[in-house]
Amino acid sequence: MTEAETTSRTGKRVLLAKPRGYCAGVDRAVQTVEEALKLYGAPIYVRKQIVHNKHVVRTLEAQGAIFVEENEEVPEGATVIFSAHGVAPEVYEQAKERSLKAIDATCPLVTKVHQEAKRFAAEDYDILLIGHEGHEEVIGTAGEAPEHIQLVDGPADADRITVRDPNKVVWLSQTTLSVDETMETVARLKKRLPMLQSPPSDDICYATSNRQHVVKEIAAECDVVIVVGSRNSSNSVRLVEVALDAGARAGHLVDFADEIDDAWLAEARTVGLTSGASVPDELVQEVLTHLAERGFTDVEEVVTANERLTFSLPQELKRDMKAAAAARG
Repeated sequence: MTEAETTSRTGKRVLLAKPRGYCAGVDRAVQTVEEALKLYGAPIYVRKQIVHNKHVVRTLEAQGAIFVEENEEVPEGATVIFSAHGVAPEVYEQAKERSLKAIDATCPLVTKVHQEAKRFAAEDYDILLIGHEGHEEVIGTAGEAPEHIQLVDGPADADRITVRDPNKVVWLSQTTLSVDETMETVARLKKRLPMLQSPPSDDICYATSNRQHVVKEIAAECDVVIVVGSRNSSNSVRLVEVALDAGARAGHLVDFADEIDDAWLAEARTVGLTSGASVPDELVQEVLTHLAERGFTDVEEVVTANERLTFSLPQELKRDMKAAAAARG
């Protein structure tokens, strides 16, 4: 029996979302660690997980990266890389005090939000930062202007906000949120603060928006949507929520193919598949193989955007790479 005949008989298919997986900021951050290891040699210290993905962290650890929670764990004078999620100014000061060689792998789109926070704080605005309490990105952004920033953790949090001047208030957001929930939060805030200003450009990153958009396109057709990503990855968790809100009958988050429960697939005919912005595509391919072994051999890629954006490596790393190349040549 041919593959086409098998598919026809089983009626099982996979709707494979695109865009999915690595975004430009994640690709830049992972490359930063890899290039630093080549240039300086192991070990290279990384403050926090460089990106929120178990597989990526394990892979870099095997190459010689050491992940720490704080600068105090890094030996004086060593090299430390700050994660893609960004850090507060005090973290740079701590690095200087320990004579650390700091390389900043913060995603440029997160840096943009930091710059907005500094600018609005300098103009004495109250800043309402929409995001999840305790998330590294939120901690880093809030650290730019703690006396001006209040966290708004979802629509229900909007009612407790107080500001000094309702005519001088602006909202900013974590880059990896649900677009719909963020706008619901903004709408709730504007009921109380009609003069609330918006950021000069959308804070939710293009990759987060694109991955949510394609999931919305496929969700209603899916008996189950599987999102490949780690549980501490905000954008991956949001993809499951978006799928369910958009009509998927079920949604699950997995790091690896072997975490898929066959019971999820027992009555399914259409499986949606995507991955968070910090997930290498090899993990998605392993899920496709896993699904094919269970009869889901018809794969249709659903494309809603083509992403071409790339970010250059951090300046301090590029400078050292150039100097090393010149020394060799």
